[in-house]
Amino acid sequence: MIGRTLGFYLAARFTRAILAVFATIFVLIYLIDFVEMLRKAGDAKSISTLGIAGLTLLRVPTVTEQILPFATLGGAMFAFVGLTRKLELVVARAAGVSVWQFLTPPVLIVLLIGVLSVAVYNPMAALMKQRADTIELGLFGHAGPSTADSSLWIRQRSANGQSILRAEQSSDRGRNLGSVSAFVFDLENRFVERVDAARARLEAGQWVLENARVTTPGVEPRSVDQYVLPTYLSADQVSQSFVTADAVPFWTLPDVSRRTEAAGLDATAYRLKYQVLLARPLLLVAMVLIAASFSLRFFRMGGVARMVSGGVAAGFVLYVVTKLVTDLGGAGILSAPLAAWAPALVGSLLGVLVLLHQEDG
Repeated sequence: MIGRTLGFYLAARFTRAILAVFATIFVLIYLIDFVEMLRKAGDAKSISTLGIAGLTLLRVPTVTEQILPFATLGGAMFAFVGLTRKLELVVARAAGVSVWQFLTPPVLIVLLIGVLSVAVYNPMAALMKQRADTIELGLFGHAGPSTADSSLWIRQRSANGQSILRAEQSSDRGRNLGSVSAFVFDLENRFVERVDAARARLEAGQWVLENARVTTPGVEPRSVDQYVLPTYLSADQVSQSFVTADAVPFWTLPDVSRRTEAAGLDATAYRLKYQVLLARPLLLVAMVLIAASFSLRFFRMGGVARMVSGGVAAGFVLYVVTKLVTDLGGAGILSAPLAAWAPALVGSLLGVLVLLHQEDG
């Protein structure tokens, strides 16, 4: 087995390298987002430059979560190349240490980083994202990047059947809606009527639509002062329906998913996010194995630039595949566990296969 001193030395080298790469990317993303937020808030008089800097700091942690695998890949490659360039790994191999032995400390380190990023960093980033969304909603009228269609959609159930609500505006985290259209169905999912209203507010067990116009097939449209639409949604569930999966902490994702499904809403995004977070430690291990596959070449044999480029390309391919499979899972084509775990598992197995071929023939 690898010695304790060498093990701690390798663990420290890899930890410093990964954290350095992550901090560098964090600062770059912060600066880019800060400039974008300054441009976006150019006409807003209610927030200062210092306030924009704070708002940007609230937004960035959620974004940097997505680049953690790249930081792991880059840090691991820097560490491996540095150890190889100084012949430290050559000496370790000459002393009888195999590649699997000196890979143990970095693998354990990235597993620890993955667990901490899921259990600690993700909840912190999610809470900061919620706060940032609230501030952006007050400043710009919407959270996150604006889109051509800013309509809000809610699908709900009640004792009378299902209904779909569409609103042009919302306030109080979705409890008050403006320019509302409701499509009402019976228990057998047959269309019953359409209700258009100027405003809607959520009360206990019902939506109250004001100044409504009711259109029923085969019946002359009629206008009513109030239209009551029953619902099983609570105020918390409605507000949660306007929160993206990235803004939900890891520890509350299962509960949010169950409550969203109970309300008749689509919980695929929450289930997928939960599985992706669970698979993150294994994905980081896959990045370390890929880095090792392209970074252990002896420097005097040449081809270092090509070797490093190959590692970066392999990591990028794994990211693209992960993104593609995740999108398929988000669309419901693949199950959430399969979409989340398949890229990490396949990447780890390929890394092990390449190392077996290189080291053991």
